[in-house]
Amino acid sequence: MNELVTALERGLVVAIATESSFGLFADATRAEALDCLLRVKPRGAEKGIPVVLPDVMAWGVLVPEVPRAARVLATAFWPGAFSIALPARFGVDARLTLEGSVAVRVPGPCPAADLARLFRKPLTATSANPPGEPPALTSEEVESALGPAIQAGLLVVARGTSPGGFPSTLVSVAANRVRMVRSGRVPLERVREVLGAEGLDLDETGLHR
Repeated sequence: MNELVTALERGLVVAIATESSFGLFADATRAEALDCLLRVKPRGAEKGIPVVLPDVMAWGVLVPEVPRAARVLATAFWPGAFSIALPARFGVDARLTLEGSVAVRVPGPCPAADLARLFRKPLTATSANPPGEPPALTSEEVESALGPAIQAGLLVVARGTSPGGFPSTLVSVAANRVRMVRSGRVPLERVREVLGAEGLDLDETGLHR
Protein backbone atom coordinates (compact mmCIF):
# COMPACT_ATOMS: atom_id res chain seq x y z
CA MET A 1 0.00 0.00 0.00
CA ASN A 2 2.92 2.39 0.64
CA GLU A 3 3.91 2.33 -3.03
CA LEU A 4 0.36 3.39 -3.94
CA VAL A 5 0.55 6.33 -1.54
CA THR A 6 3.87 7.30 -3.14
CA ALA A 7 2.22 7.22 -6.58
CA LEU A 8 -0.52 9.56 -5.34
CA GLU A 9 2.06 11.90 -3.85
CA ARG A 10 3.74 12.06 -7.27
CA GLY A 11 0.45 13.19 -8.83
CA LEU A 12 -0.29 9.85 -10.51
CA VAL A 13 -3.54 7.88 -10.63
CA VAL A 14 -4.16 4.65 -8.73
CA ALA A 15 -6.78 2.06 -9.69
CA ILE A 16 -7.97 0.08 -6.69
CA ALA A 17 -11.07 -1.85 -5.59
CA THR A 18 -13.98 -0.11 -3.87
CA GLU A 19 -17.03 -1.74 -2.28
CA SER A 20 -18.46 -2.40 -5.77
CA SER A 21 -15.95 -1.94 -8.62
CA PHE A 22 -12.48 -0.59 -9.33
CA GLY A 23 -12.10 3.18 -9.08
CA LEU A 24 -9.54 5.74 -10.24
CA PHE A 25 -8.01 7.65 -7.34
CA ALA A 26 -5.93 10.83 -7.54
CA ASP A 27 -5.16 13.68 -5.16
CA ALA A 28 -8.31 15.83 -5.37
CA THR A 29 -6.45 18.85 -3.95
CA ARG A 30 -3.83 19.08 -6.74
CA ALA A 31 -4.60 20.43 -10.21
CA GLU A 32 -1.78 18.42 -11.82
CA ALA A 33 -3.17 15.19 -10.35
CA LEU A 34 -6.58 16.00 -11.85
CA ASP A 35 -4.85 16.71 -15.17
CA CYS A 36 -3.35 13.24 -14.98
CA LEU A 37 -6.70 11.66 -14.10
CA LEU A 38 -8.39 13.26 -17.10
CA ARG A 39 -5.65 11.95 -19.36
CA VAL A 40 -6.32 8.46 -18.04
CA LYS A 41 -10.11 8.87 -18.31
CA PRO A 42 -11.50 11.91 -20.13
CA ARG A 43 -14.62 13.18 -18.36
CA GLY A 44 -16.93 15.94 -19.53
CA ALA A 45 -17.53 19.02 -17.39
CA GLU A 46 -21.21 18.06 -17.26
CA LYS A 47 -20.39 15.14 -14.92
CA GLY A 48 -18.05 16.38 -12.21
CA ILE A 49 -15.70 14.01 -10.37
CA PRO A 50 -16.83 12.24 -7.17
CA VAL A 51 -14.53 12.38 -4.15
CA VAL A 52 -13.81 10.04 -1.22
CA LEU A 53 -12.60 11.24 2.17
CA PRO A 54 -10.30 9.53 4.69
CA ASP A 55 -12.77 10.50 7.43
CA VAL A 56 -15.58 12.96 8.07
CA MET A 57 -13.17 15.61 9.39
CA ALA A 58 -11.76 16.07 5.87
CA TRP A 59 -15.13 17.32 4.60
CA GLY A 60 -14.22 20.89 5.51
CA VAL A 61 -11.46 20.97 2.90
CA LEU A 62 -14.12 20.85 0.17
CA VAL A 63 -17.28 22.47 1.57
CA PRO A 64 -17.80 25.64 3.64
CA GLU A 65 -20.82 24.38 5.56
CA VAL A 66 -22.45 21.03 6.42
CA PRO A 67 -26.20 21.44 7.00
CA ARG A 68 -27.97 19.38 9.65
CA ALA A 69 -29.56 17.11 7.02
CA ALA A 70 -26.13 16.25 5.62
CA ARG A 71 -24.78 15.52 9.10
CA VAL A 72 -27.75 13.24 9.80
CA LEU A 73 -27.13 11.27 6.59
CA ALA A 74 -23.38 11.04 7.12
CA THR A 75 -23.89 9.75 10.67
CA ALA A 76 -26.29 7.10 9.40
CA PHE A 77 -24.45 5.91 6.31
CA TRP A 78 -20.72 6.64 6.62
CA PRO A 79 -18.47 4.81 6.22
CA GLY A 80 -20.38 3.32 3.29
CA ALA A 81 -21.61 3.55 -0.27
CA PHE A 82 -23.52 6.79 0.18
CA SER A 83 -22.49 10.04 -1.53
CA ILE A 84 -23.62 13.51 -0.46
CA ALA A 85 -23.33 16.51 -2.79
CA LEU A 86 -22.98 19.92 -1.13
CA PRO A 87 -22.06 23.39 -2.46
CA ALA A 88 -18.29 23.45 -2.86
CA ARG A 89 -15.94 25.76 -0.99
CA PHE A 90 -14.49 28.69 -2.98
CA GLY A 91 -11.27 27.59 -4.65
CA VAL A 92 -12.18 23.91 -5.05
CA ASP A 93 -11.17 22.80 -8.56
CA ALA A 94 -14.23 23.24 -10.80
CA ARG A 95 -13.56 19.86 -12.41
CA LEU A 96 -14.65 18.21 -9.18
CA THR A 97 -17.98 20.01 -9.16
CA LEU A 98 -21.32 19.76 -10.89
CA GLU A 99 -23.53 22.86 -10.77
CA GLY A 100 -21.29 24.20 -8.01
CA SER A 101 -21.56 21.15 -5.75
CA VAL A 102 -19.07 18.41 -4.93
CA ALA A 103 -20.16 14.83 -4.15
CA VAL A 104 -18.24 13.13 -1.34
CA ARG A 105 -18.35 10.03 0.82
CA VAL A 106 -16.30 8.11 3.35
CA PRO A 107 -16.03 4.61 1.82
CA GLY A 108 -16.90 1.45 3.69
CA PRO A 109 -14.45 -1.42 4.22
CA CYS A 110 -12.47 -2.01 1.02
CA PRO A 111 -8.91 -1.46 -0.28
CA ALA A 112 -9.85 2.05 -1.47
CA ALA A 113 -10.87 3.01 2.08
CA ASP A 114 -7.52 1.76 3.38
CA LEU A 115 -5.73 3.87 0.76
CA ALA A 116 -7.75 6.98 1.63
CA ARG A 117 -6.94 6.63 5.32
CA LEU A 118 -3.22 6.27 4.58
CA PHE A 119 -3.15 9.22 2.18
CA ARG A 120 -5.12 11.46 4.57
CA LYS A 121 -6.44 13.79 1.87
CA PRO A 122 -9.51 13.79 -0.41
CA LEU A 123 -9.21 11.52 -3.43
CA THR A 124 -11.11 11.34 -6.69
CA ALA A 125 -13.27 8.24 -7.08
CA THR A 126 -14.50 7.82 -10.64
CA SER A 127 -14.90 4.30 -12.04
CA ALA A 128 -11.88 2.63 -13.63
CA ASN A 129 -13.15 2.17 -17.17
CA PRO A 130 -13.30 4.14 -20.42
CA PRO A 131 -16.35 6.44 -20.65
CA GLY A 132 -19.48 4.47 -21.49
CA GLU A 133 -17.95 1.08 -20.72
CA PRO A 134 -19.01 -1.24 -17.84
CA PRO A 135 -17.19 -0.85 -14.51
CA ALA A 136 -14.09 -3.02 -14.11
CA LEU A 137 -14.31 -5.65 -11.36
CA THR A 138 -10.73 -6.97 -11.46
CA SER A 139 -7.26 -5.52 -11.84
CA GLU A 140 -6.91 -7.53 -15.07
CA GLU A 141 -9.97 -5.79 -16.51
CA VAL A 142 -8.51 -2.40 -15.61
CA GLU A 143 -5.20 -3.30 -17.28
CA SER A 144 -7.02 -4.40 -20.42
CA ALA A 145 -9.23 -1.30 -20.58
CA LEU A 146 -6.64 1.32 -19.63
CA GLY A 147 -3.40 -0.23 -20.85
CA PRO A 148 -2.14 2.89 -22.69
CA ALA A 149 -2.31 4.93 -19.45
CA ILE A 150 -0.29 2.26 -17.64
CA GLN A 151 2.31 2.19 -20.41
CA ALA A 152 2.54 5.98 -20.30
CA GLY A 153 3.33 5.87 -16.59
CA LEU A 154 0.16 7.70 -15.58
CA LEU A 155 -1.69 4.85 -13.87
CA VAL A 156 -0.72 2.32 -11.19
CA VAL A 157 -3.06 -0.66 -10.74
CA ALA A 158 -3.45 -2.43 -7.39
CA ARG A 159 -3.94 -6.17 -7.77
CA GLY A 160 -7.25 -7.60 -6.63
CA THR A 161 -10.95 -8.03 -7.28
CA SER A 162 -14.11 -6.18 -6.30
CA PRO A 163 -17.51 -7.71 -5.50
CA GLY A 164 -19.67 -5.84 -8.04
CA GLY A 165 -23.17 -4.69 -7.27
CA PHE A 166 -24.78 -1.29 -7.04
CA PRO A 167 -22.74 1.93 -6.91
CA SER A 168 -23.16 4.43 -4.09
CA THR A 169 -26.50 6.10 -3.51
CA LEU A 170 -26.24 9.84 -4.28
CA VAL A 171 -28.19 12.72 -2.72
CA SER A 172 -27.73 16.45 -2.98
CA VAL A 173 -28.31 18.74 -0.01
CA ALA A 174 -29.03 22.48 -0.20
CA ALA A 175 -29.77 24.04 3.20
CA ASN A 176 -31.81 21.18 4.70
CA ARG A 177 -33.51 20.18 1.44
CA VAL A 178 -32.42 16.67 0.42
CA ARG A 179 -32.88 15.56 -3.16
CA MET A 180 -32.39 11.95 -4.25
CA VAL A 181 -30.18 11.97 -7.38
CA ARG A 182 -29.29 8.30 -7.89
CA SER A 183 -30.52 5.16 -6.21
CA GLY A 184 -27.78 2.72 -5.31
CA ARG A 185 -26.48 0.46 -2.57
CA VAL A 186 -28.36 2.23 0.24
CA PRO A 187 -32.09 1.63 -0.41
CA LEU A 188 -34.38 4.59 -1.02
CA GLU A 189 -36.66 3.46 1.79
CA ARG A 190 -33.80 3.53 4.29
CA VAL A 191 -32.91 7.12 3.32
CA ARG A 192 -36.54 8.16 3.79
CA GLU A 193 -36.61 6.44 7.19
CA VAL A 194 -33.46 8.18 8.47
CA LEU A 195 -34.63 11.61 7.32
CA GLY A 196 -38.18 11.11 8.55
CA ALA A 197 -36.95 10.28 12.04
CA GLU A 198 -35.37 13.77 12.12
CA GLY A 199 -38.40 15.55 10.67
CA LEU A 200 -36.75 15.95 7.26
CA ASP A 201 -38.21 15.15 3.84
CA LEU A 202 -36.72 13.52 0.74
CA ASP A 203 -37.32 15.02 -2.70
CA GLU A 204 -37.38 12.24 -5.32
CA THR A 205 -37.99 14.53 -8.32
CA GLY A 206 -35.82 13.55 -11.28
CA LEU A 207 -34.36 10.48 -9.51
CA HIS A 208 -31.94 8.43 -11.70
CA ARG A 209 -32.65 4.75 -11.02
